[in-house]
Amino acid sequence: MRDGILHLYHKLPLPARTLAARVRGEYLRRWRYGYDTERIIAEALEQETWSAEQWERWQGSRLEFVLERAATRVPYYRDLWSKRRRDGDGRSWGRLENWPILEKDALRANARAFIADDVNPRRLFHEQTSGTTGKPIELWWSRELTRRIFGTAEAYCSRWYGVTRHSRWAMLGGSLIVPAAQSKPPFWVWNASLNQLYMSSYHLSPEFLPSYVDALIKYRVEHVAGYSSSVYQLALGVLATGRRDLKMAVAVTNAEPVSSQQRRAISDAFNCVVCETYGMAEGVARASQCKEGSLHIWPQIGVVEVMDRGVRVPPGESGDVVCTGLWNADMPLIRYRIGDRGSLAAASTRCACGRTLPVLGSIDGRDEDTLYTRDGRAIQRFHAVFIGVPEVIEAQVIQESLDTIRIRCVPGPGFGPAAERVMTEKLKDRMGDVEVAVEVLQTIPRGANGKFRAVVCKLSKGDREKLQQAVGSRT
Repeated sequence: MRDGILHLYHKLPLPARTLAARVRGEYLRRWRYGYDTERIIAEALEQETWSAEQWERWQGSRLEFVLERAATRVPYYRDLWSKRRRDGDGRSWGRLENWPILEKDALRANARAFIADDVNPRRLFHEQTSGTTGKPIELWWSRELTRRIFGTAEAYCSRWYGVTRHSRWAMLGGSLIVPAAQSKPPFWVWNASLNQLYMSSYHLSPEFLPSYVDALIKYRVEHVAGYSSSVYQLALGVLATGRRDLKMAVAVTNAEPVSSQQRRAISDAFNCVVCETYGMAEGVARASQCKEGSLHIWPQIGVVEVMDRGVRVPPGESGDVVCTGLWNADMPLIRYRIGDRGSLAAASTRCACGRTLPVLGSIDGRDEDTLYTRDGRAIQRFHAVFIGVPEVIEAQVIQESLDTIRIRCVPGPGFGPAAERVMTEKLKDRMGDVEVAVEVLQTIPRGANGKFRAVVCKLSKGDREKLQQAVGSRT
């Protein structure tokens, strides 16, 4: 919602808010689902056992169409290729490797230049990213694209776990569905159009969590979805109440990685498996976790490359995740660096679930969530710092400078100097001789979107690039 509309919505009495949620939900339902939804779901379920050769042919055909359309109908890319031709560059736009890497700054600067000139933006669904790392990115989706994404999500998330879009579910997302200053329940709104109990991610404090649990029971919620940290906080509330009568079909997490500690708590609280998902608002890549624990890529949505210093690396090696969208031909993003680092599993990897969808080897974190040592090493994946420290409920690692690291943590029962010492030692094992400051908080401050970054590097972009160049010159 826009700020003005949101302000008016917050002033409404609860019955009117519920009605407004239903109206908004009906609008979203009509965009997300339609007469073709069951066909899309059936198609996706049939494709999950395709061979690598079948996917290569399908992606190749779609990629040919998207690249041709981008180079001839999209102003940003048409100008790029026109300049290349004037400069004597004879490379073909029909080969993906001939396209430059697209950085987020270019998209932020003029998102409309990426819309094909034969479509009317007013007929598209307008969205924007939350802007956690800078200016938000504007995006446009067609109704067809939206239905394909949500239909495939039902196939590769819901149906894998025995639920459908008709099941009653709870959502913990970034929308401010009740005023931030509200100090008593309800901190949720029932959206009958989507069978959805939308619960605030901004009021998950210990004193309010029992009321959240009561709401899950009252509304007969069958599965829960939302930000990993928010679903974890809700799970802690369930465990704290001692309730053992909540039985969900699945807990679907998004937007943030799930630590082993979070996974155990969520599974114990809701008596169900956890399905971790991976994706981004730009809609160029998605992945979802099967019951065997593999994070399966959706090949329909985009081509995923992993690159290190501009060169594609083989499966198993880590690098920048670069994606080319295949579905959104009205706003195509070609070789878009999404800001994450990770790896692909080997093509020969076979999952015990029986599906042949490719598998993500790892998502190591966002590139701005990489910390740097004085000798130039890039360090990621700090969840191990908190393994063996059950007294910490949640934590954030912040690099203030090359010599100073701050740990923000929310303490649990038994937290004390011993826990601080273990975290400090583990962090120094990874970062070397740095000063570590531990800051104890009641909650980790969330951003405007309801999330917090688990790892934050405050070094300037220029300083990070110098460190990386120094390492590159020595290798």
